[in-house]
Amino acid sequence: MKDKTMLSEEYLGTLDKYFRAANYLTVAQLYLMKNPLLREPLKISDVKPRLLGHWGTCTGQNFVYAHCNRVITKHDLNMILISGPGHGGNFFVANSYLEGSYTEFYPEITLDEKGMTKLCKRFSFPGGVSSHVSPEVPGSINEGGELGYSLAHGFGAVLDNPDLIATVVVGDGEAETGPLATSWHGSKFINPAIDGAVLPVLHLNGYKINNPTVLSRIPKDQLESLFKGYGYKPYFVEGDNPKKLHKVMAVTMDKCVAEIKKIQHYAREGKTQKTIVWPMIILRTPKGWTGPKNVNGVMVEGNYMAHQIPITFDKPENLALLEKWLKSYRPEELFDEDYRLKREIAEILPKGTRRISSNPHGNGGLLLKELKTPKLKDCAVKVTKPGGTVTQDMYELGKYVEKLFELNKDNKNFRMFSPDEAKSNRLHKTFDSENKNFGYVINTDDHLSNDGRIMDSYLSEHMCEGWLEGYILTGRHGMFNSYESFLRVVDSMVAQHAKWLKMSSEVPFRKPISSLNLVMTSNVWQQDHNGYTHQDPGFFDHMANKKPEFVKMYLPADANTLIASYDECSKSKNKINIISASKHPSYQWLNMEQAEKHVKNGVSVWEFACRNDESNPDVVLVGCGATPTLEIMATVTLIKKYLPELNVRVINVNNLNKLASPSDHPDGMTDEEFDRLFTTSKPIIFNFHGYARLIKMYLYNRKNKNLHVFGYNEEGTVTTPFDMRVRNEIDRYHLMKVVANNVKIDKKQRNDICVEMDKTLNFHAKYIVEEGKDIPEVDSWKFVN
Repeated sequence: MKDKTMLSEEYLGTLDKYFRAANYLTVAQLYLMKNPLLREPLKISDVKPRLLGHWGTCTGQNFVYAHCNRVITKHDLNMILISGPGHGGNFFVANSYLEGSYTEFYPEITLDEKGMTKLCKRFSFPGGVSSHVSPEVPGSINEGGELGYSLAHGFGAVLDNPDLIATVVVGDGEAETGPLATSWHGSKFINPAIDGAVLPVLHLNGYKINNPTVLSRIPKDQLESLFKGYGYKPYFVEGDNPKKLHKVMAVTMDKCVAEIKKIQHYAREGKTQKTIVWPMIILRTPKGWTGPKNVNGVMVEGNYMAHQIPITFDKPENLALLEKWLKSYRPEELFDEDYRLKREIAEILPKGTRRISSNPHGNGGLLLKELKTPKLKDCAVKVTKPGGTVTQDMYELGKYVEKLFELNKDNKNFRMFSPDEAKSNRLHKTFDSENKNFGYVINTDDHLSNDGRIMDSYLSEHMCEGWLEGYILTGRHGMFNSYESFLRVVDSMVAQHAKWLKMSSEVPFRKPISSLNLVMTSNVWQQDHNGYTHQDPGFFDHMANKKPEFVKMYLPADANTLIASYDECSKSKNKINIISASKHPSYQWLNMEQAEKHVKNGVSVWEFACRNDESNPDVVLVGCGATPTLEIMATVTLIKKYLPELNVRVINVNNLNKLASPSDHPDGMTDEEFDRLFTTSKPIIFNFHGYARLIKMYLYNRKNKNLHVFGYNEEGTVTTPFDMRVRNEIDRYHLMKVVANNVKIDKKQRNDICVEMDKTLNFHAKYIVEEGKDIPEVDSWKFVN
């Protein structure tokens, strides 16, 4: 354009044409499977037999997309757009098609009549694409299924991306969710010297599915005060006349970009900014803007009736309403004879990777640099004999993570995320290399700085999880550590990421990204002090139901196995890796060489713990998880005392997925492999970290039905550590009774053992109430086989 300010009537008129073209294709995708530009009279046979999708949010998002294109071109910006409202995937598809990138990624969707026909037909159609902004849509990093994560993803995306701006469209319905409500504070953790910027656009269109939204109904002064209180400078863009709003939005976007650049310039010049006030936009337009105002006497535009499909065909005359609606965008002014966007309109769009739909940050695998990892021998815990060393597993993992920070300091592509729990989770050593991040005043705070790479200063599991997802989706690496029971807070977030990975794997242009690595500690068996509310190992059950090729679950029994497991996770791609780890002082069983082999195998016979002829066992003892493994080892010592002639095989499970069959998980064991380890008929005493039913689910179709599984049984309160195990019957005394009742010994011997075990359990119950600590024989126990 001749007008370099890009505010001329000529330019804004062309921008409006682009806006209309995007709106036209958005509507056409909802309805049409033939005759995409209505160059023949519209017939009912041109319309899809099943109408699926959402209209209400689309025009506002097309408006934002068009103005992002303008500022990208004017200021040569590196910008992505994150769509938060959830519905309206057709808007993003329409824009990527008009930019030309959709055809580059899907060559069959050509820029002609045939391609446009396919584009329209495939939306929300069998064998086509979903109605949400999904992995199939070029440039997207936010699945539009469950609401609430857009802003957190945006803030995660710009960490360590100093030239990136993430424009995030926040729907006013989405804004009512907990994850989104807490995400507004994400700006306080952005350092403009080293990070990019997020430009939130709160899209007030007034309605959710069929109710008004809170933020659209509160007085404007309250709304403005709310966001000023959050630390933003809100700009209002309001109205329903596109021609007038284009000028207002263009000026506003220019101001926002200028303010972002000014904040960043000051920071990068080393100038102190006590309080940073980031710009944001509050865009108020009608729901279903530019669509039909009324249908069959019912108000549509500006009403919840615009949410999904505004016009249905229960009445024959409604076909004419659809034709009138589509023609209101004047497609003949927008597309040439060959069905292409007219050249003068296409000229104003960004080019190459500056296009939102071609920005490599929307396909993070393109930018991924391999994480530099330490040598495991440099992080190893010295173990000279099994059970002879006691240390804190998570503390030792902290040494490994500290080295990750050091090795990747120049690349700046690794961060750790935790909701105010990194030290509670014993990751103290990480602070030898890095600080916690905080954007406001630093006083005498411990290991706190404005440029820290440990995102630990905000007590929100949702925010930490969202930050991490945004970070890895844009090509970096990280880990999230949390109390085991409170990782359940983000159950659905992780489930959505699993769905993202599944769909991405089916999209050829999506490149693999770093895995989502989750470390659960402060676990159920170490919550004797906090009690019942802090006891829930059910995250494993939740994730066991997801697509198995994307989920791996680890239960390391000691520090070296934990470190080797995390090392494996840190190098993996397109996975959700879940590790359950101990943080309290615990016995160490394997040296690093043994641990590496154990992690590779996933399930191993621990020969040092076996008794007599383990090749022909009378009983198979299985530990899975740090505390259950300890109790299995203690059971071995009881067997030595009471049944010294018994042949005992001891197995440890580190990779839970190994228990599955190969048809159920890529890591699974064949029946032959399973039978070789677990036998076909001998009693299996399986001591599990979580709920017993999960193990039963894995093993229900195996040949050996002589299975006795023990795990958390929803019993627990403020008590002693060992009493937690007793209450759930995973302790050595209960297990010894199970052994006695399931091996071939005489009746008197069986009865004597059970009486002795009950006697000890009764003594334990009285002792802890009187003394407040565990019985001496538990506290002073040592492994001797």
